[in-house]
Amino acid sequence: MQQRQTVSTPPAPSWLKGYYYVRAAFSVTWVGLAFTLGRSVPQIAAVMLIIYPAWDAAANYVDAASNGGLARNRSQALNLAVSVLTTLCVAVALTQSMNAVLAVFGVWAVLSGVFQLATGIRRWKSYGAQWAMILSGAQSALAGVVFVHAARGTGMPSILDVAPYAAFGGFYFLVSAIWLTVTDMRRGSMRTAA
Repeated sequence: MQQRQTVSTPPAPSWLKGYYYVRAAFSVTWVGLAFTLGRSVPQIAAVMLIIYPAWDAAANYVDAASNGGLARNRSQALNLAVSVLTTLCVAVALTQSMNAVLAVFGVWAVLSGVFQLATGIRRWKSYGAQWAMILSGAQSALAGVVFVHAARGTGMPSILDVAPYAAFGGFYFLVSAIWLTVTDMRRGSMRTAA
């Protein structure tokens, strides 16, 4: 019976909860800065637009490394590579126009959304509570298509066009963290009752 409990409650979800909370906190902070300093100081907005995919790359690396490494987590390895490339492309696009930056973010949102969706599906059996990550990945891919379309418009995009995307990402990470926390609390109560 003891081995059965270990299989159904692996140690990784405790780490995964913390990871999701940190990612949610980063997103909330980034969005807050985007709507305050980022909207009024272009240089800060530029740095923030470079930091966002760089942070995603680092987060994917840490997550994969904590769960068996990049070789065992192909979708995260691909997400890491795409996020690093996006960071470089955003830096170059900033020298062109905000339309170019939005287009880069759009392509990245599509690809990273697909990889996040794949990660969520893969983790579903092991950890559960991945429906928010799956939904987030699908929504990210759709948002990316919208970004690419908007980038071809005549309007002048800004960091505020990206901020809602970051806010929704943070929301989904927070929902996943809370869901795992509640699930763990229920498991603990059931063990105590038994």
